[in-house]
Amino acid sequence: MRAIRAVSCWLSILAAPFLSAQSVPRFTFTDPAGPHAVGLKVMEQYDYARTYRSALDSLGKPYTGERARPVQTLVWYPAEKSGKTPMTVGDYAVLRGTETEFGKKVSDEELKEETKGLAVTDKLWAVRDAALEPGKFPVVIYAPSYSNVSWENVDLCEYLASHGYVVVAGPDMGEKTRGMTSDLSGINAQAGDISFLIGYARSLPDADMSEVAVGGFSWGGISNLFAASRDSRIDALFALDGSMRYFPGLVKQANIHAEDLTLPLLFFTQGEITMEEMEHFPANDDHSPSVLNNWKHGDLTTVHMMGLTHGEFSSIFQRQDDFWKHFEGKDDFVRADGAVGYAWVARYTLTFLNAYLKHDADAMAFLKKTPAEAGVPAHTLAINFRPASGSPSTLDGLRHEINEKGWDHAADALAAMQKQDAKFKPDEGAMNDWGYELLTGNHLQEAVTILKLNVSLYPDSGNVYDSVAEAYLKSGQKDLAIENYKKSLEKNPDNEHAKDKLKELESKSPAGN
Repeated sequence: MRAIRAVSCWLSILAAPFLSAQSVPRFTFTDPAGPHAVGLKVMEQYDYARTYRSALDSLGKPYTGERARPVQTLVWYPAEKSGKTPMTVGDYAVLRGTETEFGKKVSDEELKEETKGLAVTDKLWAVRDAALEPGKFPVVIYAPSYSNVSWENVDLCEYLASHGYVVVAGPDMGEKTRGMTSDLSGINAQAGDISFLIGYARSLPDADMSEVAVGGFSWGGISNLFAASRDSRIDALFALDGSMRYFPGLVKQANIHAEDLTLPLLFFTQGEITMEEMEHFPANDDHSPSVLNNWKHGDLTTVHMMGLTHGEFSSIFQRQDDFWKHFEGKDDFVRADGAVGYAWVARYTLTFLNAYLKHDADAMAFLKKTPAEAGVPAHTLAINFRPASGSPSTLDGLRHEINEKGWDHAADALAAMQKQDAKFKPDEGAMNDWGYELLTGNHLQEAVTILKLNVSLYPDSGNVYDSVAEAYLKSGQKDLAIENYKKSLEKNPDNEHAKDKLKELESKSPAGN
């Protein structure tokens, strides 16, 4: 069976040797809870837009159960204080047995296997089905690592909820199987789950859907990139040693361009894998561009965790004794340093979310501090904040630049973007549609501006002159309308619309203007 203690199939590549646990105390999450009590709801739901099970069962007979994709959903949220007993590690472990078979009774043998190496009686913070605290809170979707459970970072999820976030997570599953697959279909399946969970969050009465972030560990830290490139509801990303760093070839195959994204990104890296070592990973044989290097148009905060191995970015891995048995030493770091590092990962994640979802100026200032200024113990982490530079070479990027520079400087904005990217040339039809959107919205001078830009981009097109002529006419500039209708006919003598408009305009006397 696939137990929660199993590390992903490629985690062994990323996890360097570490000091044996021996008599070192178990992991304890050291950061205090925030001002909110934490509740937990477990929802068993299906994504009926996707098929998970085949039409035939393992015996070749017609499958009689539900074939839609199961998405066991955990929701941590700010709750009313309760005297009820909080969840234990063992309570979470039971959920693993019902991820794809809702309502299944987990046997004692299965539970024993799932909880091997874990302190099942350790109490956490969340109270199951606690009453909601009144109010609206930003939403965080958490994407777990390769084939792992939704609660692999339960300490982080509860921590964020205690500080005023609604955190939603589902397990990491392949397109048609419980196990993830290390290909595009697997990533796309998890990215689809992320978008499904964002849609589900809309039904939550305490969710503020105007502020949505997606975070992920390892494989979840590439799926969240895929989701963000396709889902406009996502406002920020964070990744705990995310696979977008290690598998740029898959990003390239999916035709995802980091340079086109404007989201803020918080990226944690492990201490022992260097970029030079990554050059030898099989996934990098095609020398695909680095996602982090190309993250130019959104703020990028990179936190290098000096003492953490890959697996230590998961609190359940840190709680798992079997995780430590095969580690034989790493520099001067010991197991206890993992708990310290994890606490700082949680703290920086919370600060990042406060900065970009709650728009907290103090949190933003904290991200720009040096570790010493932030009170981080020496040799724990290094941090680099790289602010966004300019706008991506897209139509939306041009919209943003014109809005920033002012409509009188639209031509300058376009010229600056073309200087930045000589290949940038907005589509003629898209520009024309933009101009007509402004025209129908009665933004007449703005429509003229955009349609004039389209003329400068496509001077040999008869249609661009026809469109700007219509904008001039509607804005009361008859002479310019006539001039451009004539130019349209020069480029396209068969333009019947231009002929009719010229005949109409030139037949009118000046007194009728």
